[in-house]
Amino acid sequence: MKPLSDRTSRLGQSDIRAISLLIREHGGINLGQGICDMPTPDPIKEAAKQAIDGDRSIYSHYAGIESLRELVVQKARDFNRLPITGTREVMVSAGSTGAFMCAMLTMLDQGDEVILFEPFYGYHRNMLALLGIDMRFVKTTAPNWDIDFEALEAAISPRTKAVLVNTPGNPHGKVWSRAELEQLTDLLERHDLYALTDEIYEHMVYDGREHVSLGSIEGAWERTLTISGFSKTFNMTGWRLGYAMGPEHLIAPMGLINDLVYICAPTPLQHGVAAGLRMPEAYFTEMLADYTVKRDMMCTALEEAGFRANRPQGAYYVLADFTPLQGRFEGFSHDQEAARTLVSEAGVGAVAGRSFFRDPVDGAGFLRFCYAKEFDELQRACEQLVDAFA
Repeated sequence: MKPLSDRTSRLGQSDIRAISLLIREHGGINLGQGICDMPTPDPIKEAAKQAIDGDRSIYSHYAGIESLRELVVQKARDFNRLPITGTREVMVSAGSTGAFMCAMLTMLDQGDEVILFEPFYGYHRNMLALLGIDMRFVKTTAPNWDIDFEALEAAISPRTKAVLVNTPGNPHGKVWSRAELEQLTDLLERHDLYALTDEIYEHMVYDGREHVSLGSIEGAWERTLTISGFSKTFNMTGWRLGYAMGPEHLIAPMGLINDLVYICAPTPLQHGVAAGLRMPEAYFTEMLADYTVKRDMMCTALEEAGFRANRPQGAYYVLADFTPLQGRFEGFSHDQEAARTLVSEAGVGAVAGRSFFRDPVDGAGFLRFCYAKEFDELQRACEQLVDAFA
């Protein structure tokens, strides 16, 4: 038979999927995949049920139902402080990943370059590679993951077209400061670059920090696509609903691509998530307080078990250094082996650090833990880690 496309040769099972399958075999607790398996708020579920019962089952506008886009515009103004003018600057898609795919197809051609910061979210790197987009990488280092702007400047070439910003970041919880975003905006303007921002964890920012959207910085809006969604904030990763915000000259062609690839996001579920954008401020305050407790519980347990675990600034992941365990236990020579050891010895799943670095050696001493779990289950996982390795 004739061969499949060249792009399929770049595909393989991710370490996140691999550890999820392994922990399922062992009946353990999965702190690897960011599935955030708490209940979806009742108002969202009820609104989706009403839409289904009301037979709102046909295609919506390819950019999303108007009422949902109006709510996104209001949220963009009030929370993100974006200079958005109306619904023509919003596009709803099949998850934030769907919005990211449409953004790449809108902005980039094969041979263009995008700059990523290490450690990165593996999906970003893998999708860019799948589409034949070249990448340049700028390293950041623990514990604060500060941006090295000299290295960023040096990474820009004549083929560079965009910079990808993930704030708060996966896997390390890095929150970009206003000063860093202002410095980035200056760089984007000087080199005439676009920016793609993934802000899916925007409501999970700790210790009095603020979430600042790049598009809110003066001079950035016209060259920035801001991507977010509902999955992480409202515990609904399987609903697959996200959105992009940006100037009409970017959103309009992006919507046409969304129409070709997805036609539209699921119509009754769009009516459901609209209820999420009407949730009272108390919901977001309580969610942040809950995640702060879980973050501290997770980090304390990891430290007691012998890991180095810096408390993340945002999101709901801990990128922990397990190298202190190498002299005390077998099974920790590298990240993939360490992940398997955690499953067999503690019944806990975590993701191998190499998933977030271009060179596997750079991630060989890290494991990523996700604490977006029900409190009792997370507490049990923490106890199992301490019992196994403290």
